[in-house]
Amino acid sequence: MISKRFYEVLVGLFMIAGMLALFVLAFKVSNFSQYGNDNSFHVTAAFDNVGDLKVRAPVTVAGVRVGEVYKIDLDPKTFRANVTLLIDKNESALPDDTSAKILTAGLIGANYISLLPGYAENMLKEGSVITETQPALILENVIGQFIYHLDDKKKK
Repeated sequence: MISKRFYEVLVGLFMIAGMLALFVLAFKVSNFSQYGNDNSFHVTAAFDNVGDLKVRAPVTVAGVRVGEVYKIDLDPKTFRANVTLLIDKNESALPDDTSAKILTAGLIGANYISLLPGYAENMLKEGSVITETQPALILENVIGQFIYHLDDKKKK
């Protein structure tokens, strides 16, 4: 016959395992950074419009995640958004003439940055600046321009 004490210990172990599973799930869902200062480097890019880009948004090359957005600031002189990217050092073979553009995952999904490598011999390193950027495509602006052009054609 199994004692009451055994069942209590078994239930306690089950509860601890459940708590650990919830803890691991919380870290996975919260998207805590897998990129730290030891295994990555910072690169900056200036955009005219970042749309709904957020910190920790993915940075990809050909659809493969190579980093994340570390910080977004407004430059008080140029009024452009300075975006600091955290790039994995394992992906450090990106040429320094790499361009960056902000894309949307799906029709109304979250924004992310896509890097298009260039052909330069020098590579991006800590503190590099990406000069060739393309801002986010804002759906409201596109619709507004389309309506404006339709209205403009009616007047002619």
